[in-house]
Amino acid sequence: LMRYPGRPLLPNEVPPKAMLDYVAGQVGASSTAFRLYARREETRSNHITYLLGYLQKRNATAEDRRAALLSAIEMASTTDAGASIAGAVVAEFRNRNSLLPAANIIERMGIAARAIARRRAERALIEAIPADRLASLDGLLEVDLTNGQTRFHWLRSAPEAPGASNLVGLTERITFLRTLEIDPALQIRISSGRWDQMIREGNATPAWLANDFNASRRHALIVAQVIKLGQKLTDDAVTIFIKLMGRLFSQANSRKKQRHMDSRPDATKALRMFLDTITALQSANDYGRNALEVLDQKVGWHRLLRMKP
Repeated sequence: LMRYPGRPLLPNEVPPKAMLDYVAGQVGASSTAFRLYARREETRSNHITYLLGYLQKRNATAEDRRAALLSAIEMASTTDAGASIAGAVVAEFRNRNSLLPAANIIERMGIAARAIARRRAERALIEAIPADRLASLDGLLEVDLTNGQTRFHWLRSAPEAPGASNLVGLTERITFLRTLEIDPALQIRISSGRWDQMIREGNATPAWLANDFNASRRHALIVAQVIKLGQKLTDDAVTIFIKLMGRLFSQANSRKKQRHMDSRPDATKALRMFLDTITALQSANDYGRNALEVLDQKVGWHRLLRMKP
């Protein structure tokens, strides 16, 4: 245990039977003898002291815990995954040749690191925004009595189906977001992992619950949602515009094909009359007759005039 995973045997702890059997086989003893060994606390303490020197390890100090917490904060600034944060804590203790503390201590360090990383990300996101502008963002969470919904809900409920009226609705929302004067470049102030977590939290948080957050967390959530909604609504508007243009081109092509189909009978008549005209002129030329008289007899002068565009 002290070699790997790197922690001492806890008081009254009984290792798994497979581990006891393996060690007992190495020292030529019975695994059941561990019950007698575990009764005496002094034996455990003395063996831990001996193994610390043998393995060149030491008990974790306050400095080791501080370094592990800093490592956890650094990891938490890029991800919210508990396993990754706990892994950073464990790795730092091992790098310093320190024994791992109890699992609940590692868990508390991970929770603290995640909270610190979140507060730092929130501060980095909103520190460049004037206080009066941040205060005005709280209005997005207030219910508008005219339509019975918050501006936040109105922004989130934008229509996505292709249609001219829906495109107008999207442009209205985009215009409103621009009036808030939130710079989208603020996103680069925090890591992508922490940003994604902030967006997921904002997506799952209704307006009434966001009102209960402290000011820093609430404002950071709103700013992140405003930036994300601006990106999403712009993409949706472009997509709907492309679909509408495609529909217009499709309709124009269909009308063109229909006009072509409608004009086919007239074109057939004109070609047939052209063939009759050529035949009549050839006949007049072969027999030396007056071309206009033959043309009038075979085709009809009035028919030729009707075909004139």
